[in-house]
Amino acid sequence: MSLTKIILAKPRGFCAGVERAIEVVEQALSHFSGPIYVRKEIVHNPHVVNALRQKGAIFVQELNAVPQSSTAIFSAHGVSPAVHQAAKQRSLQVIDATCPLVTKVHVEAKRFAQKGYTILLIGHQGHEEVEGTLGEAPDAIRLIQTVEDARRVAIDNPDKVAVITQTTLSIDDTREIIDVLKGRFPMLVNPSKDDICYATQNRQNAVKAIAKEAQVILVIGARNSSNSIRLTEVARDAGRKAYLINSANEIDPAWFEGVACVGVTSGASAPEHLVQEVVEALKHLGATQIEEVELVKENVSFGLPSELQTLITSHTP
Repeated sequence: MSLTKIILAKPRGFCAGVERAIEVVEQALSHFSGPIYVRKEIVHNPHVVNALRQKGAIFVQELNAVPQSSTAIFSAHGVSPAVHQAAKQRSLQVIDATCPLVTKVHVEAKRFAQKGYTILLIGHQGHEEVEGTLGEAPDAIRLIQTVEDARRVAIDNPDKVAVITQTTLSIDDTREIIDVLKGRFPMLVNPSKDDICYATQNRQNAVKAIAKEAQVILVIGARNSSNSIRLTEVARDAGRKAYLINSANEIDPAWFEGVACVGVTSGASAPEHLVQEVVEALKHLGATQIEEVELVKENVSFGLPSELQTLITSHTP
């Protein structure tokens, strides 16, 4: 048996929040003459970051590396109030590229905290989105990473408990944890279904669909991309060998020994040109058939941040 077929998952690649964040940086670079600084990776993909760096964006880890009164862009993952305060102290002109779905979770965290709830945040410690959300109400939020955390978490008032989630986790990812919490806290206020990123859920469902035929699945994405890592896990949970690769250069032909059909998808921050390069590499390994399996059409889009629109208007002659 030799490799003959490629199945492309769809939806794949950029989500609306990533497209918006990239456009924020590109618009800022084209409309403003001064240096444009970006705190952290605008999205978790080195190809995207490098492309924007080549266009002139300056990426920094923290705002103390940004000169006073400069323009700074916050990444799609969101930031804590402390970061906003640090920007104000440095008199920075801030453009916030936080995904609107992440902003929604921040608003929920503040609302629950103001009402005296203990908030259980399901997510991954150290992820930038989680750090930003925790910062909205650090005294009220407990981070839940595992089912064991859900079983052990101590709550002062079990009648006032609410759950929110990292947006890049799917309904499947959170179901078991939420079931445990419901069993422990009957008055639990559940997260809105809208908290789950539509793109995360769609891409995972698409991987499950192609896993019915594909024997090996390639997930194109960065090592620090939460949703890309999870796509790889979903493929493995479906009983398939799966590999997370950053580009076609990382493909090992040995993966396809005795394999006739390979599936390909990409994380929400991976550009489409990487997918096409992987397809070309697989063709060189013998694949002649290409099929695209589209599970659902995505037509979500987000407008640019109001502060960017205002700045563009003020800089237009």
